[in-house]
Amino acid sequence: MRDAFVRALMREAAADDRITLITGDLGFGVLKPFWETYPKQFINAGIAEQGMTSMASGLARTGRTVLTYSIGNFPTLRCLEQIRNDCAYHEANVKVVCVGGGFVYGSLGMSHHATEDMAVIRALPGVTVFTPGDPAEVEAVVPEMLRTPGTCYLRLGRGGEPTLHTKPIEGWRLPQALTLREGSDVALLSAGGILTQTVSAAEKLAAQGVSAEVVSFPSIKPIDREKILELARRFPLLVTVEEHTVVGGFGSAVAEVVADEGLPCRVKRIGMPDIYSSIVGTQQYLRGVYGMDDEAICKKTLEWLKP
Repeated sequence: MRDAFVRALMREAAADDRITLITGDLGFGVLKPFWETYPKQFINAGIAEQGMTSMASGLARTGRTVLTYSIGNFPTLRCLEQIRNDCAYHEANVKVVCVGGGFVYGSLGMSHHATEDMAVIRALPGVTVFTPGDPAEVEAVVPEMLRTPGTCYLRLGRGGEPTLHTKPIEGWRLPQALTLREGSDVALLSAGGILTQTVSAAEKLAAQGVSAEVVSFPSIKPIDREKILELARRFPLLVTVEEHTVVGGFGSAVAEVVADEGLPCRVKRIGMPDIYSSIVGTQQYLRGVYGMDDEAICKKTLEWLKP
């Protein structure tokens, strides 16, 4: 996802010299092509994320579109006050980019487990939240994010995620949800890099005779209400999947839409329980520990489908 982000950003920066990228003293391997090509559009703010965010707000007030870039919780929770007060309140054209949503940096412990960011940033008025599920979605989302006025949040995986879409995504517009697999028994709704597990779970369900529709949501604020309502009218059960706490995140956003319309469809959420992770390990290992890998998604869905 990181490489897809840089590719898309470089294409946009070539056409608009107002685009400025600020890093919190990391990402040099993947960001090197950008700063070598556009040195006047790149700043290393050092390990000072709060200052980086305030700097971005100030630069945005001069007419620039400014991206801040760091890993996990560092560009979000560490500088939440600056995002809220300096950026969002003033409708500054700042795009906060997190690399490592969920358990990407699982071996570094809970300080690096980004499992509350979507809920926290989603709660800020006027902030758009992008949650692409694979590199193809990242390349579709970045141009739209840069066109979106005000403060935005882009939640990425890390590197090496497979491209799950079989065709290029052309003309994507906020907040369009994307269907990867059609089904007739249950709908699996996914946000972010956990899409790999959602697609794999649908394949496992198919092997057991259950037809699962898979829909990815590259944006959760605003969210594609029309798609959610269409699914809620077609299916008796919606299962949401996120590498994030179930409190206030993607599943909550979907449940809010269904509840607002008073539809009888059940919504079941898969994600991190309301706890901090005290375990370290690889991303996939932690997905299994906390019940959000493909095996767990398949097992839970089968249980919920029982009469």
